[in-house]
Amino acid sequence: MLTGRHLIAGEWLAGETTFASAPASGEARHFAVGTPAHVGAAAAAAEAAFAAYAATSRETRAAFLERIADELDARGAEITAVGSAETGLPTARLEGERGRTTGQLRLFAAHIRKGEYLDRRRDVALPDRQPAPRPEIRMMQLPVGPVAVFGASNFPLAFSVAGGDTASALAAGCPVVVKGHSAHPGTSELAAQAVDAARAALGLPGGVFSLVQGGNRKVGEALVTDPRIRAVGFTGSLAGGRALFDLCAARPEPIPFFGELGSVNPMFLLPAALAARGEAIAKGWAGSLTLGAGQFCTNPGIAVVIAGPAAEAFTTAARAAVGAVGAQTMLTDGIAAAYRAGRDRVAAQRGVREVLTSACDLRTATPYLFAVSGDDWLGNHALGEEVFGPLGLIVTVRDADQMAEVAAAFAGQLTATLHLDPADEALAALLMPVLARKAGRLIANGFPTGVEVSEAMVHGGPYPASTNFGATSVGTMAIRRWLRPVAFQNFAEGLLPPDLRGM
Repeated sequence: MLTGRHLIAGEWLAGETTFASAPASGEARHFAVGTPAHVGAAAAAAEAAFAAYAATSRETRAAFLERIADELDARGAEITAVGSAETGLPTARLEGERGRTTGQLRLFAAHIRKGEYLDRRRDVALPDRQPAPRPEIRMMQLPVGPVAVFGASNFPLAFSVAGGDTASALAAGCPVVVKGHSAHPGTSELAAQAVDAARAALGLPGGVFSLVQGGNRKVGEALVTDPRIRAVGFTGSLAGGRALFDLCAARPEPIPFFGELGSVNPMFLLPAALAARGEAIAKGWAGSLTLGAGQFCTNPGIAVVIAGPAAEAFTTAARAAVGAVGAQTMLTDGIAAAYRAGRDRVAAQRGVREVLTSACDLRTATPYLFAVSGDDWLGNHALGEEVFGPLGLIVTVRDADQMAEVAAAFAGQLTATLHLDPADEALAALLMPVLARKAGRLIANGFPTGVEVSEAMVHGGPYPASTNFGATSVGTMAIRRWLRPVAFQNFAEGLLPPDLRGM
């Protein structure tokens, strides 16, 4: 049952006003509008709960994460029904995303049980060392404090209320305050119900988790500037994320802002691979480019090829493959409008020619394909900006040298892909060091839209892909964002944190 309320410190609270959801199908529902006062109450509760929650054992937190996963599964049918109506995403996609969400909760639980993420170290005392003795020093990672999380529009489960940012912060020992995304408030409430049920079952403080729904820009600003919030997780637009990042940096005591913002995820099709299997690559690109109406942060928006007959054949094959994809419903009216604006912006740039055009309106998206020379792409940074949706751009370069020049000109990316055959390895070896500086994940002979939740995954990259190139929002290393190293010098065993004793 949906209440349409905020969850603050274990209590479901109404607001003075409500907003109506804008579902892709079915009737709208009304939800409480968040205010800075709601944010303040949630942040105060999170701070009050921090000491007790941070002191819980790794086993307790692991059990909490696993119980959240169980509670999400118990609500699976309702989550799918509400989520599909709100977002227009198909049932199979939402069920798969719920599996990813519960899977990462359980993975994080197993990971923190091992204790390796604490990076525990010990320097034994050397009292007789000359010219000065060395004290005993032990070090481990400790939780930073309450964390603010902004729900993402494009992943109503995996990057939202109980998604990776929340799960990793709870794993680290940090209470969480989530600002729900207005695109899927019902799905957000159901996920919050699951988290709260798990919290209550384990007897954890109410302030460990809160959800504030809706609200205007001032609500987000209040959340990142509240002095009790010690770090922020965000997945969304470059403009919105940069504004919040600047607020975090401008605080009297600045805090880290872990924002995943925007990426075009370029693919480089090297000559031998292009000649041997260009048509197959084109079909794979079409599937990745248009998956979920192109509303993935790893959507591969740009393909770079060297001019010649193989490049022309690839363009023809890509046009046919992309053109076979029909209209899809986008997550919100605003995202659909932004997609059309991005289409118009790309089409208006110098040297850009249309390869595939279509017509879309209202909340639907149809794919578009454009082409441009390497010279014109290098002369116009606007062509390297993300268009959120199923729009592809083929950049045709003169030769391998210009391909390397294009690679070096990209801004920071989440991913970069090389399609190569053995004959291409020399060129790949030249490109890889360049792309390793540009992206958080390099891919060989694949497509970037599958982001594995695992120990080794990196989902981040240099700005503007993310605001912290040393972090990832996917995989177990995501937990490290919410920790800081603390050294303990010359303390008796009984005074040390339990995880440091007996080393």
